[in-house]
Amino acid sequence: MKICVYGAGAVGGHIAGRLATTETEVSLIARGEQLAAIRQNGLRVETKEGTLVSRPVATDNPADLGKQDIVIVAVKAPALPAIAENVASLLHENSLVLFVMNGIPWWYFHAHGGDLDGTRLRRLDPEGALWEHIGPERAIGAVAYTACTVAAPGVVRAENERNRLIIGRPDGNSDPRLDALAALLNPTGLEVSVTTKIRDAIWTKLVMNLIGGSLATLTASPMKDVLNKPAVAGTAKAMADEGVAIARALGCDPGDPDDGLAKLATSNHLQSIAQDLLAGRSMEIDGLFRVPLDLAELAQVPTPNLDLVIELATQRARAAGLYKDTGR
Repeated sequence: MKICVYGAGAVGGHIAGRLATTETEVSLIARGEQLAAIRQNGLRVETKEGTLVSRPVATDNPADLGKQDIVIVAVKAPALPAIAENVASLLHENSLVLFVMNGIPWWYFHAHGGDLDGTRLRRLDPEGALWEHIGPERAIGAVAYTACTVAAPGVVRAENERNRLIIGRPDGNSDPRLDALAALLNPTGLEVSVTTKIRDAIWTKLVMNLIGGSLATLTASPMKDVLNKPAVAGTAKAMADEGVAIARALGCDPGDPDDGLAKLATSNHLQSIAQDLLAGRSMEIDGLFRVPLDLAELAQVPTPNLDLVIELATQRARAAGLYKDTGR
């Protein structure tokens, strides 16, 4: 199996480092200092179990790699339309593309069923580049629970004791290629489970990201230093209830938000969107915040608490020059 990880940031570098310990053929699309460091010193992934050092083939030019069986895309959502043709160049007739990302994915309504089936989300794919060049029929959803940071060029630090990846097809069908990928990664310490209900998994994490991401953007703090304030905790609970209501109106089961809130309230990890703000990187405002509110409007679910906090977080991103509305 040939696997390319497209994007060597925190999550992509972590996955690539795990894959590189297997016997599969692994390559990596990276750029800038990260690419230079990986080429010179290898990829270093620091985990709770130990440090993984590997030398995957790394390049900034997809043409160097040839066709891949699986491409794991781990770049931020705002960058996806710009790389759609590059990703497509890596694909053969039966290739799969895993999109490891937070928030609502661009393919969300593909094979959804009902009146919304096939609806395109223009905020996430304004010109249809992803839909046309890659195609939603190749897309695989992937939800990562890996608190990772890039500690230095070529060095990724995985902070969680337990690292998980949930993957699944939008149509809910089984796929032996996904089972094979899970069997490949599970022995490396990255727990991979295959689900027939990937949208449930997306909403389970998204409900927490709506809270953690927006509040971290406003406070530049990990949630353990924010949710210990009663007034904030009360608002967070109301936000969670609204997020759950959106999910259920769209036919999904995100589980009990109280479990997620309890974990969030003890988290020392600064949410990735706040890391982007502090580093001056483009922020995933649409997929994490604006599109969920679009879906709430579509499903006629009132979200007064989410509306307020997300509008403030969005303005913070605008003021930093890290977000520009793309419209719908």
